[in-house]
Amino acid sequence: MDVLNRVPVREQAATERAHNFDEVCLGYSLEEARAEASRCLQCKNPKCQTGCPVNIDIPGFIAKIGECDIEGAYTVISEYSALPAICGRVCPQESQCEAKCIRGIKGDAVSIGKLERFTADYAREHDIRPVVNAEKKGKKVAVIGSGPAGLTCAGDLAKMGYEVTIFEALHEPGGVLVYGIPEFRLPKETVVKNEIENVKALGVKIETNVVVGKSVTIDELLDEEGFDAVFIGSGAGLPKFMGIPGENANGVFSANEYLTRNNLMKAFTEGYGTPISAGKKVAVVGGGNVAMDAARTALRLGATVYIVYRRGEAELPARVEEVHHAKEEGVIFKLLTNPKEILTDENGWVKGMRCVEMELGEPDASGRRRPVEKAGSEFTLELDTVIMSLGTSPNPLISSATKGLEVNERGCIAADGEDGSTSRKAVFAGGDAVTGAATVILAMGAGKAAAKGIDAYLSGSK
Repeated sequence: MDVLNRVPVREQAATERAHNFDEVCLGYSLEEARAEASRCLQCKNPKCQTGCPVNIDIPGFIAKIGECDIEGAYTVISEYSALPAICGRVCPQESQCEAKCIRGIKGDAVSIGKLERFTADYAREHDIRPVVNAEKKGKKVAVIGSGPAGLTCAGDLAKMGYEVTIFEALHEPGGVLVYGIPEFRLPKETVVKNEIENVKALGVKIETNVVVGKSVTIDELLDEEGFDAVFIGSGAGLPKFMGIPGENANGVFSANEYLTRNNLMKAFTEGYGTPISAGKKVAVVGGGNVAMDAARTALRLGATVYIVYRRGEAELPARVEEVHHAKEEGVIFKLLTNPKEILTDENGWVKGMRCVEMELGEPDASGRRRPVEKAGSEFTLELDTVIMSLGTSPNPLISSATKGLEVNERGCIAADGEDGSTSRKAVFAGGDAVTGAATVILAMGAGKAAAKGIDAYLSGSK
């Protein structure tokens, strides 16, 4: 076997997948997973583990795969992560654990994410569930939000023996995992629902259609409902816009709305009751993973799709894998291009977008080269739909309804990065509600840290 090169993973052909919502990556077989596991050097000082935000014992679970003990591999992962089938699919391993892999110095890094996914999928297919044997502590914790931060915090607290209830504003649990990430990247019925069931199997209760800040307040949870602590993991669902002329036109969406209609409300399914204006000529403004998700969704709904991004390809914040897949499927990249105005017809519907070409100047505060306009380079894209994918910020509902809960200048809840504690006693927070929009695994890391902080607070050790 060639140990320098990773075992290729099977995928749907681009010509086929561009017309369906089935999962793109097909994953490893047992034989392929064991072959890839054999490439791991089993380092005594595993750098990969330090690159993982939830600190999974990566050599430990890979060794179990090599021994053909997949249940053992799942047991190892479950000690650290409540959502391995999800993380194996959507985490940016190439910039985290795999970036630290010693094998990658000469040759390809070990495909840690694909092996994690294989392990979790095997566990699901063989009905292997996480086990909890913790002694009950007789204390209750409320978790607001059932996204990756909330599910992780709740799962870890349940393993410690706490009685945990998650309050979810939407009618389905999962947060961004169900409304934000498309089916072709993260299947909802087979993967997300199963991971949520695993968290519930630990003893966690989930109540949906509860809007904390309206249906009930944090003060009521603590003072009247008998909860001893609260974790806020409500995410960042408030979309940002450019503020350019024409942005209020018919046919302009936030990526949040477009993806929620399609992913959570199943607008892509024929006969489903939720409408979506799919569009035939669509521009997605932005260059992150959410922009790629929106673009690839619009493509599958039958549109010609452009990614419009003001910097170059090297500066695209999206995962390389997602950019590669988008290009393979036929998304057209208009890089070094910035919108100036959305043009409308006499009925107020999008008919085009006036753009300008850009060039990269000196680095800005982020370290990336600042895009500047090229004189005389304006042009018009003929469109009927524009999707703005410029990031999100936390909804201010919870912070405005909770006296003494401090937020920063960006409207994010101010919380300690080590333990999730906030300015309010017994109230903790983490994930996108604190950082603004980030990755699934970073939100999970914050949920894990907050669970430890809550345990320290309730046990009196802090």
